[in-house]
Amino acid sequence: MTLEDALKEGRTYLQARKIEDSDIDAWYLLSYFFNIKRADYLMHPDRIIDENQFDGYMNLILRRTEHIPLQYITREQEFMGLNFKVSEDVLIPRQDTEILVEEALKYVGEKDVLDMCTGSGCIIISLAKLGNIRSGMGVDISEKALTIARANAQSLNADVKFIQSNLFEEVRGKYDIVISNPPYIPTGDILELMEEVKNHEPIIALDGEEDGLFFYRTIIKQLRHYLKPSGYVFFEIGHNQGEAVSQLLKEHDYKNIKIIKDLAGLDRVVSGQSC
Repeated sequence: MTLEDALKEGRTYLQARKIEDSDIDAWYLLSYFFNIKRADYLMHPDRIIDENQFDGYMNLILRRTEHIPLQYITREQEFMGLNFKVSEDVLIPRQDTEILVEEALKYVGEKDVLDMCTGSGCIIISLAKLGNIRSGMGVDISEKALTIARANAQSLNADVKFIQSNLFEEVRGKYDIVISNPPYIPTGDILELMEEVKNHEPIIALDGEEDGLFFYRTIIKQLRHYLKPSGYVFFEIGHNQGEAVSQLLKEHDYKNIKIIKDLAGLDRVVSGQSC
């Protein structure tokens, strides 16, 4: 049995069970299990592996056929060029959220930044590593999520603090920038999500209650107590929530409100500035 044989077997097994991106997932699991890069594989696809190694790789393939997300099997995900640890206690960082970070990076230099609903910490840690911020604070209601976030900050050598809080309950002080990717999927839509998401990612990080806007309303209502004058707020939003979240900011007297679209041309970020 060679590496090439194992990869073919893994790919065929995933394809037969109609796993999306089966070719890519079979490769990533091979790379993860054998700790090899693509160049190494291309140079030595005929490397001999033993039966135990093959069984170990196929065990990972089997887990993927149960619709466990690839990232929860490998326990990692790249985001903004950085490698983050993940577990079932946090949402998997997504490319869409990079648009939120990229927009905030235009404003964060030498600023105090708070990341509400921080999850894995990927947003605030990326801003700390790439944006020359003055200070960073991540907030989450889940202590298990914060354990992952703190581990990420440590492994990436990011000077970020984290606190457990139900939104702003335990937050003190004011910030130049508040950024958030809150739960925004309407409760009724969660059952329509992919199995990988609805059955494995934390519902607490997905469910935006009846219309998906609960957390935007709550955060914006309290925000003036924690955002400095002329400070900025940045939200990731669902593809059809741009106008609704913009209106919430307008109702609370925010200015310079913008809707930023993703690469598919869909609304992805709303930002505004306090008076």
